[in-house]
Amino acid sequence: MNWKHLTEYRDPVVSQKLIEKIKSSSRHPIRLMEVCGTHTMSISRNGLRQLLPPSITLLSGPGCPVCVTTQLEIDKFIYLAQLKNVIIGSFGDLIRVPGSEGALASARSEGADVRVVYSPMDCLQIADDNPAKEVVFLGVGFETTAPTIAAVILEAQRKRLKNFSVISAHKLVPPALIALLQNPRVSVNGFICPGHVSVIIGARAYLPIVEQYHFPCVIAGFEPVDILQAIAMLIEQIEQEEARVEIAYRRGVNFEGNATARTILYQVFEPIDADWRGLGNIPQSGLKIRAKFRDFDTETRFTLDVAPSPEPAGCICGEILCGIRMPPDCALFGKKCTPENPVGPCMVSSEGTCAAYFKYRMI
Repeated sequence: MNWKHLTEYRDPVVSQKLIEKIKSSSRHPIRLMEVCGTHTMSISRNGLRQLLPPSITLLSGPGCPVCVTTQLEIDKFIYLAQLKNVIIGSFGDLIRVPGSEGALASARSEGADVRVVYSPMDCLQIADDNPAKEVVFLGVGFETTAPTIAAVILEAQRKRLKNFSVISAHKLVPPALIALLQNPRVSVNGFICPGHVSVIIGARAYLPIVEQYHFPCVIAGFEPVDILQAIAMLIEQIEQEEARVEIAYRRGVNFEGNATARTILYQVFEPIDADWRGLGNIPQSGLKIRAKFRDFDTETRFTLDVAPSPEPAGCICGEILCGIRMPPDCALFGKKCTPENPVGPCMVSSEGTCAAYFKYRMI
């Protein structure tokens, strides 16, 4: 099949042909990991696991930015929300993620000023409208959202805002993939690489994974055909004992990515070692605000005296994020832990694996 010319990404006939190709070309048990929360939801929503042969296992990885945000980071967010004269701006998924004592939602119900924003740029207007208060944006996300937040900091500097800052809990995807490959408990044969992140970083960013670990990588879009195409391409590599970076999402991703977005990102941020839920500390996998923009760094404006806390009792989100276990393996899943009363972040986020399994009854 000529992958480069596969453009009918909403054609059910193409989907069926891809399923047939996957079934005919797969001769060994293969475990693939999708590294994108949107992929996780699309796979579950469209029943792709059920369409594949039993020899193909799809595992969900650390592709949900809210889910990989650590317990300590969540506790810092809640601590900030409880301070006097502080307004918190946040994307919606974070509001209900449990910390060690409550969540941002419960802090808001007790009087904290926590506002859901659709763009971090909204926080600049909030800061303009509330000059006597400190406005803090909770910076959570991968390479997809980080350039936008960097642009907001540049705009805040241009406007000379004195009451706006960002707490950066951003994460970088390629170092996390390497950490997974170095984990002896993780057993996968190929990565379905994220579409949105890859628009920014390009296919080139995965070359170290292929070259150093001889590990197949295919970047996928979000329609069922996109994902099936990526699976078929990975199976072809694996069965032929090859390892390449390939793109099954050419309408959105190229080899070099978006250089302009990366320039803005690294103008404001610099890589640092960072903790991930489930994966631990990963070298050069986080983003810190550079010293020249320290006036907009929440962690230099506030003393965040927050002690580390353990993961929620009984929650296996960390292992789920590594593809070591699946949501039904958790004793809390669908019982004590539900979308209405989540114990861990994987049940809260719209990109969380547990939320996907629960919503589409993958049990």
